[in-house]
Amino acid sequence: MKFHLAMTAGLAGYILKNKMRPRPEWQKNAAAETAGAGPFRVLPPRTGEKRQPHPMIGKRFPIVLMLEPLHACNLTCTGCGRIREYESTIAERVPLEECLAAVDECGAPVVSICGGEPLMYPRIGALTAGILERNRYIYLCTNGMYVARRLGEFRPDRRFYFNVHLDGMEKTHDLCVEREGVFRAAIEGLRAAKTAGFQVCTNTTVYKETDMREIEELFEYLRQFGVDGHQIAPAYGYAAVDDREIFLTREDVHEKFRDFGRIASKYPVRQTPLYLDFLKGERDLPCTAWGNPTYNVQGWKAPCYLITDGHYKTFEGLMTETPWESYVPGNDPRCEHCMMHCGFEPSAALGINAGLAGNLKMLAWTLH
Repeated sequence: MKFHLAMTAGLAGYILKNKMRPRPEWQKNAAAETAGAGPFRVLPPRTGEKRQPHPMIGKRFPIVLMLEPLHACNLTCTGCGRIREYESTIAERVPLEECLAAVDECGAPVVSICGGEPLMYPRIGALTAGILERNRYIYLCTNGMYVARRLGEFRPDRRFYFNVHLDGMEKTHDLCVEREGVFRAAIEGLRAAKTAGFQVCTNTTVYKETDMREIEELFEYLRQFGVDGHQIAPAYGYAAVDDREIFLTREDVHEKFRDFGRIASKYPVRQTPLYLDFLKGERDLPCTAWGNPTYNVQGWKAPCYLITDGHYKTFEGLMTETPWESYVPGNDPRCEHCMMHCGFEPSAALGINAGLAGNLKMLAWTLH
């Protein structure tokens, strides 16, 4: 199975429960009552175009919480906007108690601890322990450089993964993160974690110059360490780092991932087959940004992990006051080329536009 039985059953039960009985306080449409107010860029649809409402707009609930306890990082990666976007608050930290309160308020079964570099957070061990006490699943997203140094603050748990970022083999990866030696340090951290009994995944961003043959080479190289899974997504040129020379259009993404199914069949790729079909241009998925809400030093980030038009003090405010239907290709130009998994994997998990064949494909992938 792609995930162990308890995790698979738990996530399936959570999704089914919320689809059947969504929490009513999250379904209010306060944004419609205040259209045009606030910081949101609500644009009219293209002339003559009729857009169908999102099929889950009245049944909103979170699946993965993107928790950013800090934005500070020891690297200045070319494609990362956090250290630039949050320059004024780069030294701030979300207190431990506030992080755990966000986990409780949101209730998502999976927490992705990201940043910044979360292993620079002073109480990262206590944070992960507190999240596990709440019976949540954790993906700790790290560049890997501090894994070996701070490994003693964690305990192996089937609900906990180190998620190490690798964008290619050594030369390519070090170029992407703008520092030599990072690939080797990340591999050493990955190796130390696996030796100590931890589950380890990798996360890879695909840029315009990425050679997909090198991604296959990377996955083959990582096989020797017993890596538990791989995540992959196309780079998206959001405002803080909008340099079109390195980022991909939708057409670029379709071309890059055209043959990726062959690679995914050989290695433990954790992206769903419906999302991969979307990347290849063979399936349409709507953005379900509320499925992966983000919490950071300024609060609940709206509308999504990549675009910042405002922050809310409460999760209910995020869910009900954000004009979700405005953030789609054709309405907001910033969404035009976005195909990031944080917006579209929730749609795949919810079975949107799947049909019978798609649902059977998802089932076979889950059980494989």
